[in-house]
Amino acid sequence: MIYFLILFALAISPFALYEFLKRRRRRRLLSTALTPSQTAEIARAVPLTRQLPPALRAKLDGKVSLFLDQVEFVGCEGLDVTEGMQLSIAAQACLLIIGSDMWYDNLRTVLIYPGAFKSRTQRHSGYVVQEQDTVRLGESWGHGRIVLSWQHSEQGAAEAHDGQNVVFHEFAHQIDDLSGQTNGVPVLADGQSFAEWENAILTAFTTHVSEVSKGHKTVLDAYGATAHEEFFAVAVELFFERPAALKADEPAVYKQLAKLFQLDPAAWPDAAV
Repeated sequence: MIYFLILFALAISPFALYEFLKRRRRRRLLSTALTPSQTAEIARAVPLTRQLPPALRAKLDGKVSLFLDQVEFVGCEGLDVTEGMQLSIAAQACLLIIGSDMWYDNLRTVLIYPGAFKSRTQRHSGYVVQEQDTVRLGESWGHGRIVLSWQHSEQGAAEAHDGQNVVFHEFAHQIDDLSGQTNGVPVLADGQSFAEWENAILTAFTTHVSEVSKGHKTVLDAYGATAHEEFFAVAVELFFERPAALKADEPAVYKQLAKLFQLDPAAWPDAAV
């Protein structure tokens, strides 16, 4: 018996050591401050970060440091990925999770195109499969990859109060996918009621689809009417960029997102309507 226990301990010790070192590295990175030049670059490229309350701003450095350590950035079509690009995308991604312990566990790669890019999609109709090229600004994949147009990522960050941000949108899909599938129902916060989430989101989605089908102008982008997961991603964009508008138009949706992200951006200084 003792011999068996010794062999078992020897077998698991490398894994245990790996996990110990991984957790220690994570803690160190989360407490790592960015350099003054990196902080200045983020403030310039992502002006929304300048609205963060001091307690949240202090957390941004560590989350950005951990993100940059975990994720590989790959330029496509000859794009040379600069540190400024990495900092901009990392800061936008980390804004979504700055108030909680949520993390992009599965993300490993961010592919960046200079501008909009073509993506081949498949459409199934019975036994018939049709392929077509679609022009996209971003994509999120469940196996640890995000694809972004740098032109639109940069523009989305700079125009902080228009309610449209491709980085927020695609990283919202990554958050959604942490539940095991991208369906508009992410892993909810501790104590958050699924019944209340479902009632708020489905009610708003149904109304949104109806309004869009009638050609009415909506606070939420019309693209949110295409599917539940797109409604969630569009709502996240608005939650961070025009929180007061979302809170006024869809208070139940705002309340659920505030619980999910453990944030209240409508109360931040200069929050946009």
